[in-house]
Amino acid sequence: MTPFPPERLDAILARHDIATATLSAGSADADTFVQLSRELAELDPVVAAIRVYRAADANLRGVEALIEEPGSDPEMRALAADEKPEAEGALEAAHRALQLMLLPKDSADEKSAILEVRAGTGGDEAALFAGDLFRMYAKYAESKGWKVEVISESEGTVGGYREIVAEVKGRGVFARLKFESGAHRVQRVPETETQGRIHTSAATVAVLPEAEDVDIVVNESDLKIDTMRAQGAGGQHVNKTESAIRITHVPSGIVVFVQEERSQHKNRARAMALLRARLFDAERTAKDAARAADRKAQVGSGDRSERIRTYNFPQARVTDHRINLTLYKLNEVLDGTALDELVDALVTEHQAELLAAEGMA
Repeated sequence: MTPFPPERLDAILARHDIATATLSAGSADADTFVQLSRELAELDPVVAAIRVYRAADANLRGVEALIEEPGSDPEMRALAADEKPEAEGALEAAHRALQLMLLPKDSADEKSAILEVRAGTGGDEAALFAGDLFRMYAKYAESKGWKVEVISESEGTVGGYREIVAEVKGRGVFARLKFESGAHRVQRVPETETQGRIHTSAATVAVLPEAEDVDIVVNESDLKIDTMRAQGAGGQHVNKTESAIRITHVPSGIVVFVQEERSQHKNRARAMALLRARLFDAERTAKDAARAADRKAQVGSGDRSERIRTYNFPQARVTDHRINLTLYKLNEVLDGTALDELVDALVTEHQAELLAAEGMA
């Protein structure tokens, strides 16, 4: 267990004190106030972990000093010797907790997210599976107290979705869902299968951090905006006014289309949010690719073509191929109640890889 450089911990504490004092003085402008408030929210748990670590370190040093003091009472030395294993364990736990706190942070972790689920290979069965996946995430979001708002959807001919895009709003959404990006595979007997044969279908999931204006600057001159009537077979998504919005970001070629709302203004706002998220994701992906060019791919690489998970109905199992984890809880996972078991394992694996990359494993 390598001690942390004291100057590194002192610098964090000093920065925390400065940010706290600046906010308390009430002299910060609105933008600075928001920035410092966010910084403090990130620093508070780190500072708490530093204090626990230093207290545990001081306690162990005191115990060891008592044991090594030749003039101390033998009974006190014996008591200190008995306490030493517990003190060592407390310091090791505090060291590990602080180690994780000091890992490089993904600046997008605390953000809300854009969730995109698309049917892949498998025709109607793939669309039905895409619907199952979206319901899984919607139920999971509900259990976390997050809000889900559909941005756009294209239903399958027999149910499910050919494509559905939604905002998932809440603190820390991206941190929990970002490892879901990739190709999900299902193995089951479709309802239309008369021979009882198992079919394999797939759907792809993309999770993008929701970008704010400060995260990505979009110039109006780079946009081509078209309005049109909503499309569909009828019902609430079709109207007689041109409320649907298609925005093309000319430099990147990214196109977004939103028609869920009857209001053109609301559709435009949602389309811009989706466009910013995709531009932000493209920028993050480029940076991540550059950083990872000289090391092997990590958990949560975000590769949309990577087969990450298989849902096998006959065996009631779910297997995440990135970490070789199999749960025989298919129904619970699809109901959102056991999804945390997969997410927690992926987060732990990701942290282990970061520790190894930082030379702290």
